Amino acid sequence: MHIRNTVLLAVVLLSNVFAGDALNKAITSPPPAEFSPMTSHERLGNYVTGLASPEAFLRSAASAGIAQASGTPKEWGGGAQGYGYRIGNAFAQHVIRDTLSYGLSATLHEDNRYFVSKETGFFRRTKYAVKSTLLARHDDGSQSFSFSRIGSAAGSAFISRAWQPYGKTTAGDGAVTFGFSMISDFGFNVFREFWPDLKRRFHKE
Repeated sequence: MHIRNTVLLAVVLLSNVFAGDALNKAITSPPPAEFSPMTSHERLGNYVTGLASPEAFLRSAASAGIAQASGTPKEWGGGAQGYGYRIGNAFAQHVIRDTLSYGLSATLHEDNRYFVSKETGFFRRTKYAVKSTLLARHDDGSQSFSFSRIGSAAGSAFISRAWQPYGKTTAGDGAVTFGFSMISDFGFNVFREFWPDLKRRFHKE
């Protein structure tokens, strides 16, 4: 577990260092008083860009690294071939999840972009970041449960059971994968909340 947490933290840091402009697009200022929903063109552009973003590759590589270190699943073995299976599995789940999220969010008019809060204090801002992971904005600016984010995470976790080796195809295994996906989302949103502050501090130095 310690190794897993360390790797996840490293992914957060590396993805935001190398993502550059992609990160800045993912983080927006607080929504204006009159919220402007995404156009269909903007939503499609975000989907296409996200499929092969630096963050996507780094998260897949880290997920594969964690699985490789723990020897999970054991049927895939070790070495380069085993790592290839694992990173392919992780990236395939990413593509499935993003595709499901795109379709659901467009249908339900949900906007899962992250807006940096106007809150002050570490705990208030962290609470906002965690809550924002579970909520989506609608065309009128209101927020409610994000069916597209949660549903796509669950969908990709269970669809991926189709190519897992025997012994990793149960509903429980799918639930574990779903849980780690959501934990990763929580972590990235917390980082997105504080990244502008960190970036300003780095620039000053």
